[in-house]
Amino acid sequence: MNSVCVIGGSRYFGRRVVERLRDEGVAVTVVNRGSSPAPEGVTHLLADRDDEEGLRAALADRAFDVVLDQVCYTPRQAAVARRIFAGRTRRYVMTSTIEVYSSLDASTGTPLAEDAVDLAAQPVRMDLPWDDPAFLDEHYGEGKRQAEAVLAGEPAFGFVSVRAGHVLGGEDFTGRLAHYVTRVAEGLPIVAHPAPRPSSFINDQEIADFLVWAARSAFTGPVNACSDGPLDVTGLCEALAAAGVGHAVLTTDGRPSPFSFDRAYGMDNGRAARLGFTFSHTADWLPRVVSEALACV
Repeated sequence: MNSVCVIGGSRYFGRRVVERLRDEGVAVTVVNRGSSPAPEGVTHLLADRDDEEGLRAALADRAFDVVLDQVCYTPRQAAVARRIFAGRTRRYVMTSTIEVYSSLDASTGTPLAEDAVDLAAQPVRMDLPWDDPAFLDEHYGEGKRQAEAVLAGEPAFGFVSVRAGHVLGGEDFTGRLAHYVTRVAEGLPIVAHPAPRPSSFINDQEIADFLVWAARSAFTGPVNACSDGPLDVTGLCEALAAAGVGHAVLTTDGRPSPFSFDRAYGMDNGRAARLGFTFSHTADWLPRVVSEALACV
């Protein structure tokens, strides 16, 4: 693998992926709208991925061994990507999400494997208001499912969808972990469901490692990426206490906090493990992540 195009990838674990590839001697091209600068030592192309002709013009005649798409959220974006990168790459790795399983429940205790979602039977609705931020936020998992279905349905290249567990890291721009750290440190209650259920997580370093590994591999299809050891909201609060942040006060009064789920959807990471990736356990890295988040607030 000599050349990689990263769509997005200018912050959080995406930036770590770009820097890791660059440091390994890969020629990296980053494509984004310019809201954040690309790391030094990479080619930076300014383009809006929703502007098909503008993206095609920015790419010119470039071709890549692998495209790593960090910001594909809708079937429309997937269709544009398929048209533009057909003939430009042999392998396309899309960062997807555990939220593709959002309509399912793993309460039986059996973690969800990749075949729990049948992409071939997934309806694709290009007519939905995907350009409405509020609609997209509310239908995040659906958008990712349909994007996967588009890219897998008529493959123009070897396609991989990396379904990442909920990502935890001290520099998480979403503010979800900071929500816990801040409220616990200030003695404010954490709102949780009366019977919170577990979900799968992965840390910011491990998902970056996984994406680089997936880019270098030869397999195709969906693959779950998560650490061993699912967590619920009480486990997360216990980690905060162990890190010295304080002891959380849980309440059921109000809108539930991030990562407080009323149903279980832990993922089965067996496919990735069989393909050769070794996952950590959440207990191995949660103290580090909490300490980093505490330092950032």
